[in-house]
Amino acid sequence: MIPFGAGIVGANRIGEELGVGKDVSAWIAASYPLTQGAFVLVGGRIGALYGHKRILVLSGVWWVTWSLINGFMPNIVGVCIARGLTGVGGGFMVPNAIALIGINLPPGKSRNIAVGLFGAMAPIGAAGGSVFGGIFVQLTPWKWLFFFLAILGAVDFGIVALVVDSEERQSNLNESMDWVGAYLGVTGLILFNFVWNQAPSVGWQNPYEYALLIVALAHLVAFIAWEGKFAKYPLLPLNIWTAPSFGVLMIVALFAFMAFGALIWYLTLWFLTIRNWSLLLAAAGVTPLTVLGAVAAVLSSWLVPRLASQYILAIGALCIIVSTTLVATMPAQQSYWPQAFPAAILMAFCPDFIFTAAQIVASNSVGKDKQGIAGSLIGTIMTYGMSIGLGFAGTVEKYTMLHNTDTVQGYRNALYLAIGMGVAALVLDLLFVRVAAEIKEGWDDEQTSEF
Repeated sequence: MIPFGAGIVGANRIGEELGVGKDVSAWIAASYPLTQGAFVLVGGRIGALYGHKRILVLSGVWWVTWSLINGFMPNIVGVCIARGLTGVGGGFMVPNAIALIGINLPPGKSRNIAVGLFGAMAPIGAAGGSVFGGIFVQLTPWKWLFFFLAILGAVDFGIVALVVDSEERQSNLNESMDWVGAYLGVTGLILFNFVWNQAPSVGWQNPYEYALLIVALAHLVAFIAWEGKFAKYPLLPLNIWTAPSFGVLMIVALFAFMAFGALIWYLTLWFLTIRNWSLLLAAAGVTPLTVLGAVAAVLSSWLVPRLASQYILAIGALCIIVSTTLVATMPAQQSYWPQAFPAAILMAFCPDFIFTAAQIVASNSVGKDKQGIAGSLIGTIMTYGMSIGLGFAGTVEKYTMLHNTDTVQGYRNALYLAIGMGVAALVLDLLFVRVAAEIKEGWDDEQTSEF
């Protein structure tokens, strides 16, 4: 999540130096989570086949390489392509890291804490990345931001390679990769996301927007049909959706993360473009996410065995609703403390509570051999949701500005959409999600399941 946060704060300044406007600069922020979310399912499956630790380390090498290359890109297209290819590495990391947690830690307190800490990396990484982005883009040539990320990644993945235990291989040796499903799923997700994040730049009046949207939807429908009817070893077994409340829970998580992505983007834009804060000051404005993210991780892990998951999800959704409302109703010029500060505090609880509850339910709904699939699905929802949330909100802002020259009103309307997403998540959760508090300790006698 550090690259996502760095892109959020640094996008406008990097875009200015590369000669493009704010609507195009948004791609610097969106391109990384776009590909990360699209490749999570594939990364989890390949990890299940060839070893989660092995794929985690190799994806780290890929990530570091493309972060380094990013610093040498001469134009906006090159930067966004390199960011997207870096995100591919991130897409392979997330499910394999989650799978290693699920495999090496049996259901119980230890796993709940580990998953909570992993979920905390969303707000902590986003806030930390914002700080790094502010420091390097404001005080040095922007390319040094990417060089720093490459160095940081090299150290991080070097430690992972040395200290993280390898898992016992869980998948059947006779299984193979579902390449048709991988193509259909990844292509559909990338095109669908591209259409929505490109819309604020070119508008829906451009014919290729509709053409690509149709192609994207066709790929996604074909993916579902292939996985359900034809795939021998499906990338996403459709019977995983038969677990109680599982499908609605995924929709709740998607709406919540879409709202979170839009909120952190427009809060940062508000600081930079409306209040004319420096990059460093804007980064400081979102640093409460770092401290409160850690608090939320501990609290969400503590709540898992004590409170039904639908109520943990509801708390997360309510936090994003309140924090987004605070930002959407801020005066254009105001002290940081009355509204922006409490919003930054509350928004830290959304990704932690949503991710932890969803991941615990998903992880404990499948056997030990399908932890990669469960982790992949939640990872896809988290990163893809944050990316596509920018596109939906940006489209609202774009069409507001066609009839109104008030930039603040464009931001407000985009944030009102995010509020609607949060409300939808809360209502769906309270009406349809029914999952008991998770009190299980250790693996069941059957370590695999029909999922």
